[in-house]
Amino acid sequence: MPATGAPGAAPAGKPVGGNAVDIRNFAFAPNDLTVRVGTTVTWTNRDGDAHTVVSTKGPLHSNTLNTGDTYQFTFTKAGTYSYLCSIHPFMVGTVQVTA
Repeated sequence: MPATGAPGAAPAGKPVGGNAVDIRNFAFAPNDLTVRVGTTVTWTNRDGDAHTVVSTKGPLHSNTLNTGDTYQFTFTKAGTYSYLCSIHPFMVGTVQVTA
C-alpha cells in the first residue's frame, strides 16, 4: 500500500492535535486542528505573500501577517472556530476546541 501525505502527517480529513499552524503554499497546515480549552494556538506565516487569520463567525482577527510574522489566540470556550485568510478566501481552516 503506497504512503500518502508527509511522514507523520495525520490522514486526510482527520483533525490534528498540537498548538501550531503553519501558513505555507497558500494553505493552513494543519487546516483542521483540535485543542483543549485554554490552549494558545500560534499561526506562523511561512509564505512569501501576506496572509490573515480571520473567523468567519468568532473572535479570530489577525493583522496582516508578512513572512515570518505570527498571530496567537487563546481559546477559552469549547466550540468549532472556522477561519480563513481574508486576502485569499480560498484558504480555510478550523479549530475544534474541547473541554
